[in-house]
Order: sequence, then structure tokens, then C-alpha cells
Amino acid sequence: MIIYDIEKKILEGYEISFDEALNIYKNSKDCFLDLFASASRIREKYKGKNIILCSIVSAKSGNCSEDCSFCAQSAHYKTNAPVYPLMNPDEIIKRAEDAYKSGASEFSVVTSGKEIRNENDFNKLLETFKKYSGKFKIPSCASLGALTYEKGKKLRDAGLTNYHHNLETAESFYQNICSTHTFKERIETVKTAKSLGFKVCSGGIFGMGESEEQRIELAFTLKELNVDSVPMNFLNPIPGTPLEGMTPMKPLEILRLIALYRFILPSKDIIICGGREVNLRSLQSMIFFAGANGTLMGNYLTTKGNSPEDDMQMIEDAELKPEVSS
Repeated sequence: MIIYDIEKKILEGYEISFDEALNIYKNSKDCFLDLFASASRIREKYKGKNIILCSIVSAKSGNCSEDCSFCAQSAHYKTNAPVYPLMNPDEIIKRAEDAYKSGASEFSVVTSGKEIRNENDFNKLLETFKKYSGKFKIPSCASLGALTYEKGKKLRDAGLTNYHHNLETAESFYQNICSTHTFKERIETVKTAKSLGFKVCSGGIFGMGESEEQRIELAFTLKELNVDSVPMNFLNPIPGTPLEGMTPMKPLEILRLIALYRFILPSKDIIICGGREVNLRSLQSMIFFAGANGTLMGNYLTTKGNSPEDDMQMIEDAELKPEVSS
């Protein structure tokens, strides 16, 4: 069986090719349980039984100048997304404390907009990460848009350890998703964050109309960039955005894609994020058996998620363990 044969080779250090990945993806609809079993064994070898639990705070929302077609926060579209300025440092730290107490193993500060241009906002963020690094032992992460080397160095020196910047989709599909900034700009931010020594979290959103080949293309771009963590989001169409009429991906299609990413990126953290609840429904716990070793708990930027208690129960029921906050 091709799936089992490739699994064995990956467990011995083999790197799967694009054509092999595409062949598996196209031919696993009738043997998805075999695919999941192989992906789960690869996850267990490289990541063990510990599950990373990320938590985020939407620290600044709405009025984004960019036109990403999936995003409720774009000023180009009329949605019901909240609009508010950057939270003050103490409020962000309070959200971090709540996440920590709920069992989060990483906390991320997320802001809307292409980048942090306002000097006062940037200084608030520096203050936030200085306070955070003195209070919590779990990693701090930021998703602040485009990053220059100079600003990244100041963030790092303030105590920030991880940087998140999604590529969103494959380069060959990107022009269908955004016109106000380029795929190359996204790549440059990832490279800048890597050069500064940040642990880099970068992934994408699936179900936006991209092909199977383009889903795999994105995985190999992330592999080439050698990112540390890959968040996988699945479109939850938001009324008022250009993608509001998209048909959501089916649960087994999502799970097969997660498994494929584990084959392509065996040693990376694969974190299941936006769209998990609405798209996977009763099959949410299967993300771990399909190869994921992490998930986002709590609410997202503009949509609701499961309660931390429900996610903890899901992990316990799967006989896995949350990553321990030190």
C-alpha cells in the first residue's frame, strides 16, 4: 500500500515529493482511515502525545486597509465585525492571564491592519511584551502584520519570542484573494522574523476556491521557508465579504488535508485554528488522529470558538495530553 510504504520512509527521514503528496491526496478518499493512521504515527514519532493549546486576543479590530477577500475586518467590506483601537497593555495582560489559567501553552496578540504604523501603538506593544515576559513562562506570540527588521528587533528585545504571519494561500492563487499587498511581501516578513530568531508560525486558509494542487503548493512553500509552526484555518464564510457564498469544505476533506500536511511537514507543529468548529462539527477530535498536534482554544478574531473546558475534555477523551505550561 502506497500510504504505508511512504509512512515508513518518512519515519526514517524521507522527504515526500510534490507528486507523491498529490497522488496520496487524490487517491485517499476511499482509504482515509489508513491515511489517518499513518499520519497519527508520524505525529506521535515527531511530537509525542502532547497537544499545543494556543490562545489569542484580538487586541485591535477592524478598519483594515487591506482587501483580503475572506476577512471580516477589512474596511472594504460591510460586515458586523467589531471596530476598536489597540487595547492598553494591562488589558492585554489580563487576557493573557485568563488564557494561562485555562491551560494555554502559548498566547498571541493579534492586531488588524497591514502593519503597526502608529508609534504610540508600537510603544504600547513593547510595554505589553516587557510585562508579559516578566509574568508568564509560556511563549508570547504576535501577529502584527508586515514586519521590518528594526521593529522586529525591538519586539524581540522586549521579550517577544514567536511571530505569526500567514501566507494565506498558494502563490499561484494569491491574486484571487488580495490585491493591496503581494505574496512576496508576506514571504519577506516570514524571512525577516526567521532572521531575528523568532519561532515563526505561518500557514493559510483553505476552502477559498483553491485547487488541490495549490493546497499542496502552499505546504511546500512553508517547508522551503522552514517555518516552525503551521496554523491551518478552514474558511468560515462571513456575510459581507466576497467569499460569503463559498461552500464550506467537508469534514473528511479537511481531515485528509491535515494528514497530508503531516506527511509533508513531519517535524513541524501543525495547529488547527479558524473554522474548526463550524466545519468539522462532531469530528473535531479527529484532527489529532489525522496528524495535528495543536489547536487554537477559545474565541477567534471575529467568531466564537469552543470553551477551553470543552477543548480540554476533547484532548482527554482522545487520551492525549495538553502541553504543560511551565
